[in-house]
Amino acid sequence: MFFCVCVYGDSSAVSGYIEAVKRLACEILDLMAEGLGVHDPSLLSNMIRDVDSDSMFRLNRYPPSSFHTPPPPHRATTTTEIGFGEHTDPQMLTILRSNDVGGLQICVAGGTWVPVTPDPTAFCINVGDVLQAMTNGRFMSVRHRALTNGFKYRMSMAFFGAPPPHAWLSVPPELVTPHRPLLYRPFNWAEYKKASYSLRLGDSRLQLFLK
Repeated sequence: MFFCVCVYGDSSAVSGYIEAVKRLACEILDLMAEGLGVHDPSLLSNMIRDVDSDSMFRLNRYPPSSFHTPPPPHRATTTTEIGFGEHTDPQMLTILRSNDVGGLQICVAGGTWVPVTPDPTAFCINVGDVLQAMTNGRFMSVRHRALTNGFKYRMSMAFFGAPPPHAWLSVPPELVTPHRPLLYRPFNWAEYKKASYSLRLGDSRLQLFLK
């Protein structure tokens, strides 16, 4: 299935949007750290604020899976073809927004795929692999996929908050206890990215970094 990545619009508008969602990502990470009892509430967000942060912004455009005449109003359109296969985001946190066309699905316990209701006025927040590792499994990376709509284009905008390439990623000591031992060995983002590119899209990358 055809999938493309495009960037549109005035560069100043795009830059302003990126800065806004970056601030939102940092606020969310601060609240997570505070809720977990981490001694420095800005420990996680500082990695995204860093001038060398490897964060990125992406626009996705999914064409309809059918170019035939749309069905009558009383018949529902379907989203049955894969636009982007199942995976987890390797970064820390993803801030996602889309138009009013469905297609995003998340995998819940038991392997069931659940559609996410599209809302162009809201954000979808996905935990990534790095955040799962740094919180010692308190927050779990979200496995998700994108399906194409039968008759409509789907657009999405994603900000992927990531640490600097050589930042040391380790679990804060407050999150390691006798009842919850350390799950992952320390690593850096450059090492994790290299491992990610060596695997297939749907493979579990964190398995390579288990303690």
